[in-house]
Amino acid sequence: MDSFQAIIIGIIEGITEFLPISSTGHMIVASEFLGVPQDALTKAYEVIIQFAAILAVMLIYRDKITFKKISLWIKLFIAFLPLAIVGFLFKDTIKTLFNVETVAWMFIIGGVVFLIVEYLYSEKEHAVHDVEQVSMKQALAVGGAQIFSLIPGTSRAGATIIGGMLAGLDRKSAAEFSFLLAIPVMAAVSGYDLLKHYEEFAHANWQAFAIGFVVAFVVAYATIKLFLVYLQRFTFVPFGIYRILFGILLLTII
Repeated sequence: MDSFQAIIIGIIEGITEFLPISSTGHMIVASEFLGVPQDALTKAYEVIIQFAAILAVMLIYRDKITFKKISLWIKLFIAFLPLAIVGFLFKDTIKTLFNVETVAWMFIIGGVVFLIVEYLYSEKEHAVHDVEQVSMKQALAVGGAQIFSLIPGTSRAGATIIGGMLAGLDRKSAAEFSFLLAIPVMAAVSGYDLLKHYEEFAHANWQAFAIGFVVAFVVAYATIKLFLVYLQRFTFVPFGIYRILFGILLLTII
């Protein structure tokens, strides 16, 4: 992987990781387009840029990462557990789903779900306007929805945001809970991948990796900030439409 490829993939990771449009799906497509092989070295690079994305979230929500917010983190841990358990038990089955056709169909299905949820959305019925108001029951509901993100193309952010909205969170609080939930989820996934592929770092192009890390961090930070501003005025309908169109495009080229 050269520096140009590292920059492009870093940008894609930074933009898509926290938006409801599936980072995995875009990474698969981008890698194919750029001619980047899906080998252990590429996986090692993805670990690096995922850590950059985690760091961006932690910097933005540094006021939440204290012992004073232990109640919030207990809820986040509860939301994390379903994915951890199901992912561990069915990891071999999940690997068989990683193909472009599955990604395409999950893009389309996810887009339709977003349009339906937005159509039924009523501000009066969504009483939670602050991420710290999320109840244990709502946290578990978000965690249950997150299980669907194990299917490539679903989007972890998309699944958790939809789960939050269906559980009574408004758009902004659902998105923020999703961002914070990304910290334990991505730390666990990236840490596991790091242990699996640590030997590959010996053969890495460290200049490209370092550039990609910085790019992913900056883009992820900006994306989260802009996304929160966007949600103050707009809905998830454009994301639903984008997912459907992107999924159809994938089906036409595979």
